[in-house]
Amino acid sequence: MHGSRRFATHSVCLTAETHEASFLNGEHLNTRAEHQNHQQNRPKSTAAAVSAGTNSRRKRSSSTVSLDSVRNAIRGAQEYLLNQQEPEGYWLAELEGDTILESEYILLLQFLGRREPVKFRKLANYIRRKQHQDGYWSIYPGGPPDVSASVKAYFACKLAGHSSNESFMRRARKAILAEGGVTHCNTFTKLYLSMFGQYDWHGVPTIPPEAVLLPKWFYFNIYNMSSWSRAILVPLAVMNAARPRRPIPNHAHIDELFVGGRDRKRLRLEWDRKAITWRNVFLVFDRLLKIYDQSPVKPFRKRALNRSLAWLLDREEKSGGLGAIFPAMTHAIMAYKCMGLPDHHPAITKELAELAAFEIEEGDTIRMQPCISPVWDTALVVNSLIDSGYPADSDALTRACEWLLTKQTTKKGDWSVKCPNVEPGGWYFEMENEYYPDVDDTIMVLMGLYKVYCPGGEHWSEAPFHVKEAMRKGLDWVFAMQNRDGGWASFDKDNNKTLFQFVPYADHNAMLDPSSADITARTLEMCSYYSIGKSDPRVRKAIDYLYREQEEDGSWFGRWGVNYLYGTWQTLRGLARIGEDMQAERMQQAVLWFHSVQNEDGGWGETCASYDPQHPKAKGPSTPSQTAWALMGLLNAGDLDSPSLQRGLEYLINNQESEGTWQEEWFTGTGFPRVFYLRYHFYRHYFPLWALAQYHEYTTGEVPQTAGPQLTNRFTNLEV
Repeated sequence: MHGSRRFATHSVCLTAETHEASFLNGEHLNTRAEHQNHQQNRPKSTAAAVSAGTNSRRKRSSSTVSLDSVRNAIRGAQEYLLNQQEPEGYWLAELEGDTILESEYILLLQFLGRREPVKFRKLANYIRRKQHQDGYWSIYPGGPPDVSASVKAYFACKLAGHSSNESFMRRARKAILAEGGVTHCNTFTKLYLSMFGQYDWHGVPTIPPEAVLLPKWFYFNIYNMSSWSRAILVPLAVMNAARPRRPIPNHAHIDELFVGGRDRKRLRLEWDRKAITWRNVFLVFDRLLKIYDQSPVKPFRKRALNRSLAWLLDREEKSGGLGAIFPAMTHAIMAYKCMGLPDHHPAITKELAELAAFEIEEGDTIRMQPCISPVWDTALVVNSLIDSGYPADSDALTRACEWLLTKQTTKKGDWSVKCPNVEPGGWYFEMENEYYPDVDDTIMVLMGLYKVYCPGGEHWSEAPFHVKEAMRKGLDWVFAMQNRDGGWASFDKDNNKTLFQFVPYADHNAMLDPSSADITARTLEMCSYYSIGKSDPRVRKAIDYLYREQEEDGSWFGRWGVNYLYGTWQTLRGLARIGEDMQAERMQQAVLWFHSVQNEDGGWGETCASYDPQHPKAKGPSTPSQTAWALMGLLNAGDLDSPSLQRGLEYLINNQESEGTWQEEWFTGTGFPRVFYLRYHFYRHYFPLWALAQYHEYTTGEVPQTAGPQLTNRFTNLEV
C-alpha cells in the first residue's frame, strides 16, 4: 500500500505542452488516488522532460549515488529518530539560543532576590564558554560582536561573583568599549540595567501601560503588533511605569563599561540628524509621555495596570507560561512583582517552574532554552518518516498523531481579535500555549495527519471522524488567517502596520508579523493534500504573492529559517505541489541560483549574517539541514540528476554518522532576524532524511521500501 504513494512528481514532470491543460484549474488535486490513476495514463517519457530542461545549459550526468546507499542512509536515519521518540508519542530535541538567555536568567533571579551561588556560577560557566577569544559575545556561532549580548554577559558574570580583574572580564570590557559601550545597547538591555541602577530610566523609551486600553480600531493598539512583541511589551509597560530599583553587590556595578565615564547627558535617546523623520516624531511623543509619567495626576494609570494584570493572568491559563517563551515569561514575573503579587502567587510559581524546565544542566554548566518545540518536532518527524516509507499504521506514527490531536487549540486566543467569528483549530509550537497557535505548526500537523490517516490517497473526509473534525477545524482556521496580500504570517492576520517599526522600543526588529514566503508556500503544500487546487481564489492569491516576493536572482527570503536557502526551497516545494509549471523561467532561475551558491564540498550553507544589509546570500560552511533544503528545492524544480544534485547527495551520505544522524553546530533557525537565532537540534536530522526520501521518490516513482528497524533501546528517553 505504502509503496504506491506519490509526492506529486507530476508537478515537476510535465512538458510545457501538457502543463496548461493539466494544471490550469488544479482539479487534479482532488485526491492523491485520482492523481495516481492519472499518472498511470501518462507517457513514462515525461518524467525526464523537465530534467532535460533544467540541464539545457550543461551536460547531463549519470548518477554517482546508488539507490542502495540512499536506502541504507534512510534506514539508519529512521532508526535514529524512532529511538528518540518519547513514551507519550512525541519527539522533542533541544532548542538552543545565545547567551542572552543565561544572562537574563541570572538577572531575573537577582531581581527576585533569589541569589543561588551554585546556579549563578554554573550559568556563568556556560556564558564564559561561549565567549569569543577576542572578548565579546555574539548572537550566533561565528557572528560579529553584539554589544547588548556582551554587556548582559559581563553584568551577569559580575553578579555570579566574577571580578572585573579576571582575564576574561578584561578582554570582555575591552571588546565592549570598542563597540561603543553601554549606550550602544538595545532598549531591552537598557531597561534591564535600569532596574539595577546601572542605567538611567530617562534614557529608556517610555512604554505606557495605558496602551492596553487603546481601542482595537486605533492604529497603535496592542493587537496591531506581533504576538511576541505584545507578550513582551505588556509586562514591560508595567515595569516601565513602576521603575523598580533592585540592589546589587558593590562589586557588580558596571560603570567601567561606559565610554568616557557614566555621564547622564549621554544616557538619552539619540535623535536622527534629519529634523523630520518618524523616529524624531516618536521621540517627541516619548518626551510628552515622560512628562505625563512625572505628573501626579494620571487618570487612566490604575485602570491600565488592572487591565494589564487581568490580561496577563488570562494568558496563564492552559499555557507553558506567558507565550511559552523565555522573554515574555521573565517579564511577566517581574511585572507581577511590580504590581505587588507575592512570591507564592500561583502565576509566579508557575512561571518559575516553567522556566526551570528550560534548564539543561550538564557538568559544571547550566544552559537555558528559549522555549521547547514538541509539536513542531513531532510534526516534522511524522512527515519525514512517512515520506521515507515508514508504515502509516505503525505504532510510532499512530501514537505521534494521536498525541498531536490533543494539542489542537479549543479556546480563542489573541488571533481572534481580527478573526472573531472563527472556530479555534490551530496548533501551537510548544507543549502548551492555548492563546498562541501559529499557521506554520498547524499546516505541518495537517500534512502529517493526512499522510497517516489517508495513506492510500483517500479524500481527507474519509479519515476517522475525530481526525476529520480536527482537519476541518484546522483548515478553516488556516484560511481565516490569510492576509489581504494573499500570504500567510505566523501568529496574526494583517499584522503589517509599518509605523510600529519606528517606535523607540522597536529595536528588537520584530514589531510586526507580516506575510512570509516560507509559510505561504508551505500552506500551498498543505492545500495539495486537501483537494484545494488552483481554481480556489485563495490559492491563486497566494501564488501571486509568492511571485511578487521572488528576488531578481531567483531566490526567496526565508523568515523562519536561515535564510534564502530555506525560503527558496520551501517556495519551490509549495509551487510544485500546487501544480505550477516548474519548467518556467522563474523556476529555473531559482535552480541556477542553487547551483551558483553550492560549496566546494558539495553541501550548502548560509550563516545568520545573510540577514544583514549588503551581506551576500547563502555564504557559509555546509550544514546537513541547509544542504537538505537545497536538495529538496532542486528536486521539486525538476533538477533530478545534475552534478550539483549528485554532489549534494554525496555530502549527506558521506557525512552521516554510524548512529544514523548528522552533526551540525551552526544556527539555521530564525527567531527575529538580526536579533535572535536558533539551533534546532533535530534540524540536522529530519531534514536530511526528508531530502533523501524525496530523491528516492522523484527518481524511482516509489517511496523507499524500509523494513521496521530493530529497536534495541526503544525508550531511551524514559527517564528524561
